[in-house]
Amino acid sequence: MQHPEPSRGLGIAAAGNWIVDRVKIVDRLPERGLLGSILSETRAPGGSPANVLADLARLQAPFPLFGFGIVGADSDGEFLLESYRKLGVCMKGVRQTPDAPTSYTDVMTEKGTGDRTFYHHRGANALFQPSDVPVETLSCRIFHLGYLLLLDAMDAADSEFGTVAARLLYEVRRRGIRTSVDVVSEAGDRFRLLVPPALAHCDYVICNEIEAGRAVGVDVRDRTGRLDTAALREATHRLGTLGDMDLVAVHMPEGAVVRTRDGRCRAYGSLQLPDGYIRSAVGAGDAFCAGMLFGLHEGWPVDDCVRLAQCAAAASLAAEGASDGVLPLHQTLALADRFPSRPPPL
Repeated sequence: MQHPEPSRGLGIAAAGNWIVDRVKIVDRLPERGLLGSILSETRAPGGSPANVLADLARLQAPFPLFGFGIVGADSDGEFLLESYRKLGVCMKGVRQTPDAPTSYTDVMTEKGTGDRTFYHHRGANALFQPSDVPVETLSCRIFHLGYLLLLDAMDAADSEFGTVAARLLYEVRRRGIRTSVDVVSEAGDRFRLLVPPALAHCDYVICNEIEAGRAVGVDVRDRTGRLDTAALREATHRLGTLGDMDLVAVHMPEGAVVRTRDGRCRAYGSLQLPDGYIRSAVGAGDAFCAGMLFGLHEGWPVDDCVRLAQCAAAASLAAEGASDGVLPLHQTLALADRFPSRPPPL
C-alpha cells in the first residue's frame, strides 16, 4: 500500500485489553499435581494498553495519552478507570458495560527468577470491536493495539483483511497514524492464522522472541532453551516482510534485535542485572514496548529508542506490579550507566 504521510497529531493511543492483574508471588512454579506456596498478593492494572500507558505516564511522556477499550460496570472497572485518570491518561474512550465483568488475570510469579504463569478470564475485553474506536476523530500520532489473540471480536475473521483487527489497523493507518500491535504468548495454531494479517498493516512490530518465532513458524530456541541466533535473525527478517513496516523490534532476556525499513538488523545486549534485583517479569515486555514507542513518537534514533526500552524493562523488573518500577525518564535512562550491558545476541 502507499505509505501515508505521518499524522501531525500528538500523543499515543493504546487500545485493547484492560485487565486487573492479581499478582501472586509464589515460592516456586510447581509441576502438575505438586504444591507451591503463595507468599504475597497484589492487585494491579494489566493488559497491553494499560501497561504501555502506565509506563509512558510514569516516564512523564511530554505528549497526551489516550485509552480505548471496555471494562465491566463493577469495582474492578472503577479501579482501572480511576487508576489511569490519576496518571493523567484520557479515559473517555474506555467504556463500562453491564454485560460482562472486567477482565482479570491470575499472575503466578516465582520469587527470585521472575518466571510466571498466567490464568486469564476474558470478560468485557471479548466485546471490544472496531466501533469502539472513533477512527475518524483520532488525533494521535501512534495507535497501539494489544493483545491480539485475547480480543475475541478483533480476532474474528474478515473476508477481505483476514481479521477484524487487521481491518481496523488499515483504517487507522489510512489517516496517516502510525500503527503498532502487541500479541500474547499463546501456544497453538492460532498464531499463524490471526497474527500475520494484522502485522501487514503495522508500522511498528514490537514483540518477544517466542512471539516472533511463532508468527512466522521459526523455532528461535532449542529444546534446552538456548537461543538459536540464526533462527532469530531469520524470524526477525520474515516479520519485516509481512508488511510495509518501519521497524521490527524483537526483545528477549539476552537483548534485542531491530530490523529497520532498509532491511538492516542491529543487535543490542540487555542490561546485566544483579542477583536479587528481579522481583517480577510480568510487565517487562510492555515496558520495553513503551520505551520504544516513546522514542519513536519523539523521532529519536533507533539506538536511543532501544536504550530507553531496555532501561524501562529493567526498571519494571524491580517491582511486583507491571509498571510500579518505572521511573521518570532521566532516572530510568540512568540504569544504563548503573548496570553493564551483555554482549549482543547476534
